[in-house]
Amino acid sequence: MPTLAERLEAFKSHLTHERRASPRTVEAYLRDLEAMASWLRARCEREPTLEDVTLLRVRGWLGERARANKTTTTARNVSSLRAFVRYARREGWLREDPVALLRAPKLRRKLPRPLSVPDAGRLMDAPDALPGKPRRRQEPHTVDLMVVRDRAILELLYGSGLRVSELAGLDLSHVDLPGRSARVLGKGSRERVVPLGAETLEALEAWLRHRPTVKNPRTGAQDARALFLSRRGARLTVRQVQRLVKAHGLEATGATTVHPHALRHSCATHMLDGGADLRVIQELLGHVSLSTTQRYTHVSMDQLMKVYDRAHPLARGTKREP
Repeated sequence: MPTLAERLEAFKSHLTHERRASPRTVEAYLRDLEAMASWLRARCEREPTLEDVTLLRVRGWLGERARANKTTTTARNVSSLRAFVRYARREGWLREDPVALLRAPKLRRKLPRPLSVPDAGRLMDAPDALPGKPRRRQEPHTVDLMVVRDRAILELLYGSGLRVSELAGLDLSHVDLPGRSARVLGKGSRERVVPLGAETLEALEAWLRHRPTVKNPRTGAQDARALFLSRRGARLTVRQVQRLVKAHGLEATGATTVHPHALRHSCATHMLDGGADLRVIQELLGHVSLSTTQRYTHVSMDQLMKVYDRAHPLARGTKREP
């Protein structure tokens, strides 16, 4: 009988090649499931099989992990397990669903905290103000390439509402400057086209003029495909983008909590405040469900109240005629 580890390997192949899930999704699913397999192995004192995945044992595993993990982690564990069981039943490995009665913990969804419009503006200008490391033999007229690059990154995150992974994965071929658009590969390998605003377009054009000179100082190597490069000519990673956004956010707002997703939230919220239709924002952000986009309606409640106070006759104190 195949072991649970062998079944998990087949599930990994399914996620990667059939569902075409992102590497991070595959990694998260397998990390959870392999942790469960390890827990079962210690208690069965042998290699566990699918028959060892029972509701009682799963609850024991989750209960033990819940003592050390956050509620969100437990909810993800349940989600990973359910996805694996669905696949196993589809393949005919299981006749009954051993986790049908399992309930995931309820999560309190935190509302996103967008930047204010003035703070967003200051953040876009932050690369010019952030002091960098002094470089040897720098001529007075030399352009700081990382300032130009960071400005383009910030404008794209805020102007087009990209996820940080989407931005890091952009290739040169994905950007259409004459068409003022970019082709983005989002979650679940879903592709969408996002517009490039005037400021974003200007910042990208400036970066692309200087990008050819960004190479590894020792080898002269450069990633020929990536849109955004590190100082060494390699594709910029998600972690590097997060760090630079945090640094510029501290410079602009004094807060250490500014991250790429805050710019995505800010893009959606400010567009909603400006009168954009929710469906348009859904398309821009690449949300599959409108309910995901509707979270931003709560964020903009202050703006709604201002409009209500200006527009509704009772809010203005206008008396109705008898």
